[in-house]
Amino acid sequence: MDFGSWERHTKGIGQKLLQKMGYVPGRGLGKNAQGIINPIEAKQRKGKGAVGAYGSERTTQSMQDFPVVDSEEEAEEEFQKELSQWRKDPSGSKKKPKYSYKTVEELKAKGRISKKLTAPQKELSQVKVIDMTGREQKVYYSYSQISHKHNVPDDGLPLQSQQLPQSGKETKAPGFALPELEHNLQLLIDLTEQEIIQNDRQLQYERDMVVNLFHELEKMTEVLDHEERVISNLSKVLEMVEECERRMQPDCSNPLTLDECARIFETLQDKYYEEYRMSDRVDLAVAIVYPLMKEYFKEWDPLKDCTYGTEIISKWKSLLENDQLLSHGGQDLSADAFHRLIWEVWMPFVRNIVTQWQPRNCDPMVDFLDSWVHIIPVWILDNILDQLIFPKLQKEVENWNPLTDTVPIHSWIHPWLPLMQARLEPLYSPIRSKLSSALQKWHPSDSSAKLILQPWKDVFTPGSWEAFMVKNIVPKLGMCLGELVINPHQQHMDAFYWVIDWEGMISVSSLVGLLEKHFFPKWLQVLCSWLSNSPNYEEITKWYLGWKSMFSDQVLAHPSVKDKFNEALDIMNRAVSSNVGAYMQPGARENIAYLTHTERRKDFQYEAMQERREAENMAQRGIGVAASSVPMNFKDLIETKAEEHNIVFMPVIGKRHEGKQLYTFGRIVIYIDRGVVFVQGEKTWVPTSLQSLIDMAK
Repeated sequence: MDFGSWERHTKGIGQKLLQKMGYVPGRGLGKNAQGIINPIEAKQRKGKGAVGAYGSERTTQSMQDFPVVDSEEEAEEEFQKELSQWRKDPSGSKKKPKYSYKTVEELKAKGRISKKLTAPQKELSQVKVIDMTGREQKVYYSYSQISHKHNVPDDGLPLQSQQLPQSGKETKAPGFALPELEHNLQLLIDLTEQEIIQNDRQLQYERDMVVNLFHELEKMTEVLDHEERVISNLSKVLEMVEECERRMQPDCSNPLTLDECARIFETLQDKYYEEYRMSDRVDLAVAIVYPLMKEYFKEWDPLKDCTYGTEIISKWKSLLENDQLLSHGGQDLSADAFHRLIWEVWMPFVRNIVTQWQPRNCDPMVDFLDSWVHIIPVWILDNILDQLIFPKLQKEVENWNPLTDTVPIHSWIHPWLPLMQARLEPLYSPIRSKLSSALQKWHPSDSSAKLILQPWKDVFTPGSWEAFMVKNIVPKLGMCLGELVINPHQQHMDAFYWVIDWEGMISVSSLVGLLEKHFFPKWLQVLCSWLSNSPNYEEITKWYLGWKSMFSDQVLAHPSVKDKFNEALDIMNRAVSSNVGAYMQPGARENIAYLTHTERRKDFQYEAMQERREAENMAQRGIGVAASSVPMNFKDLIETKAEEHNIVFMPVIGKRHEGKQLYTFGRIVIYIDRGVVFVQGEKTWVPTSLQSLIDMAK
């Protein structure tokens, strides 16, 4: 308990560290407290002899702490024990031999653990061992025999050379070992053990074989039952097929019909599906169904009764079509009974009727194919359209003359669009060529051309349609518009109506190009001439608004058209401003200013509405639009345009006109009143358009 007590007089922490590591005061160190508690004590030797001359020098305490046995004493005891084995017992009593027994169960367990069984005969023939450790050379046939050899005394004789005395005196046999006899006995024991192990393994094998044969018997019984069911089903299928063949004979009183044959095939498919699926449906259908199908369609006219047979063919499609072939997109007639049925039985009737069909009478043929498009295979439909229908249409288009034929070509071509679609593309080029030839002598006053061309607008590609219009229609319209005479007092509008009637047929850019080239120069020239002769501004206003109402909103929204009408407003405003001192109709200046204000406001509202629609469309398409990018009022619109064109737009501090804030737009001073921009002129404020304002600021 006082171990380490001296530590209290120091600053050490060794005792605390030992306690943290599990040390208990009063016990030894180590995991099992096997360490010594007391320090090693020295023992004084009795004399001056060497170490150990006076006995053990260990103290009592060290003997208790380390109780070990002296190695010399231990060796002496071992020697005496081995020596006593070579001597006879002094008491003369014989030691009883000790026997070890092995039960059969132990041998079986040993045999189950040992996977490889080695026979003694095989062991003896494995290797030859020569033993030269003794006086004589000895030969062994395995290493295991070395462990069984017995050393005999050198002066002893072999077993074969011993001679027993013949006298009746009792003679004590010498204590020789009998290695040969022991070897033979051990060999017999090993053979017996191996035989027991082999018999046990053979018994286990036979038992496993019995279990395996039992399972095989169960499996074969199941296979036998399945085969019996298959044989029974095949017999019933064969009876049904033979019954069909019997009823198909000419001399049969109850002939087989197509509906009855379909019910028989449905029975085969429902009750004997495996046999039906594994059977050769093509040969079965060829032998039974095809003759009935030919008889069924013998009097059929597809153009008169297009739905005849669709119901029965749909039923046979579900019975005969090869699903595996369909999944791979195959067209092998030898592997699909339904495809072969359509090709060999149904198609000859279709070929016959198409050869007699007139392409201009397209409705019956289109209705017929529409009724069968979901029944017949796709490749057969393609064959009909490509090999039968298209050549007839192509030949008819070649014979068509747009100047003499009274039936429009679109009436017998367009019904084929849902079925043929892109297959009709090769016909469009000769159609355009014939139409172009027919339009060479055409005049815009003839409205029949529009009726003929209008159905083709959505059929031709946009590029080919625009090219056709530019080549054949636009020059004629330009010529007609060039002949238009603009007379405010007696205006004839027929030529203008002929041109403007083609809006929607020709593109807006083409129409605007015609107006810029053939209409607006004459129109502005007439306006200038009219303004220079002391006009009635009220009539001019009506004339301006009347012409503007002749155009659609889409044309008016075009920048070029908008600029032309704004130019007319600017001309009128300049005319009013320049006649300040001269006599002028009362209220003319105010009327023109109001007209300008109203028209600019309409333009602004239309632009704002278009931008709003564009923003809504972009939002619907998922394109984000910043709130600040959409102008909220006219001032914001001007500010946005100024930013786009790098023009300074800012208010003039402390200056107003009629209560309106003045702004600088570049080098120009402006103010905004009810959505109209007014620019400071020489003597008055002139309303102007936003585009004109941008052009002046640049």
